[in-house]
Amino acid sequence: MFFLRKYSRIVALPLAALMMAVTMPLGVAQAALVGTDQVVAPSQAEADRTRVAAFIAREDVRGEMRKMGVDPDEATRRVAVMSDVEIQRVAARIDATPAGQGAAGAIIGAIVTIFIILLITDLLGLTDIFPFVKRHKSQSSGS
Repeated sequence: MFFLRKYSRIVALPLAALMMAVTMPLGVAQAALVGTDQVVAPSQAEADRTRVAAFIAREDVRGEMRKMGVDPDEATRRVAVMSDVEIQRVAARIDATPAGQGAAGAIIGAIVTIFIILLITDLLGLTDIFPFVKRHKSQSSGS
């Protein structure tokens, strides 16, 4: 009995510190419901991106793009870096073509969309594709 009393203070202090450390609050757990749109949106964006890339990869579309002076490989690279919202808009335009409309309307619509995207990036100074786009002096001087 004397043996336990002698060492009880030595053992009690580390045990009390250990109990305090174990029972300290670690923080509040956060939980929330995940909506269906949050789960479906990434997969829908990837499906839209695949659909637009497949459309641009068609040989007839690539031929029309060459006729208009747009490099098909450059357009494919541009589609790869478009945001999910932009891809959704382009895919909706592809899907919105009437069923009775010929392939020419869909091709022209896609080409016009790609042309506008390339023109906007050229106007913003991100690319230098079209020679008819005038640049501001601050953009062309490189400073």
